[in-house]
Amino acid sequence: MSTPAIALAGVTKRFGATEAVSRLSLTVEEGQCFGLIGPNGAGKTTTFSLLCGFLHPTAGEVRVLGLTPSAPAALKRKVGVLPQDALLPPGWRVGPLLTYWARLSGLGEPEREAREALARVELPQAWDVETGALSHGMAKRVSLAQALMGEPPVVLLDEPTAGLDPKSAAHVRQLVRDMRGRQTVVVSSHNLGELEDLCDAAAILDRGRLAQAGTMGELTGQAVEFRVELARGEVPFAELAALPGVREAFVVPPGVLVVRHAPQAPPAEDVISDVVALLLQRGVRILSVTRGQRLEARVLQLL
Repeated sequence: MSTPAIALAGVTKRFGATEAVSRLSLTVEEGQCFGLIGPNGAGKTTTFSLLCGFLHPTAGEVRVLGLTPSAPAALKRKVGVLPQDALLPPGWRVGPLLTYWARLSGLGEPEREAREALARVELPQAWDVETGALSHGMAKRVSLAQALMGEPPVVLLDEPTAGLDPKSAAHVRQLVRDMRGRQTVVVSSHNLGELEDLCDAAAILDRGRLAQAGTMGELTGQAVEFRVELARGEVPFAELAALPGVREAFVVPPGVLVVRHAPQAPPAEDVISDVVALLLQRGVRILSVTRGQRLEARVLQLL
């Protein structure tokens, strides 16, 4: 069994009497895109800072690529970081600033790395622009370029699309998709639809504690239920209950039939096909069929 890219074991971080993270344990496998979910104050940014080595845990152990992040230079060239409120230093032009950062990171051909990173975030024209003249969205993308330089094996992105226009946000999401499988990516976002689309797995945090963690399919129940949006017609509940694999069926407002089934045989696709066929035979009209529930609904149940 391979060593996880990231492992937290019983991690606690206190600031005086305040416990920002409490006995947190989770793992992120190599090549995964992993989401950190939770309301403001849940401990997401503190967890990011622990992973980066910006903060030291009060108790417990943090490992990134098998290394202790707080050890001097332990994660140099191994981790790229986009903080939530990243600020660019004033008085610099973008290109020389990225080149300087690339040189500090020990990357070969620093200027080439800087130019390639700017191109990845679709900002090659910003090379000679003063940092103070950048819009909020452009500054965010320059900070993202810094995190991507050298293609580090682990990339930590705290609210990477916050404040971006729709086109730029879509491009950032595609960058994350392109990294899946090649790099390990941890993403924090309040946009749960975005995380549901991007992530293989996630952890839901609440007041510094782990509320639930698992694959996206486990969190949304994709393996054990599906939902049918109804247009009109009477649902034949007794006949549905008699179908192979159906454990229960009920309707939730505003007219959504929830069918829960056994995760084993018969296969989920057979159960879905049998249910839809029966509904159509009984004159029920269907608008859509989706597996599981939305991530937002699951988070609201837990928090």
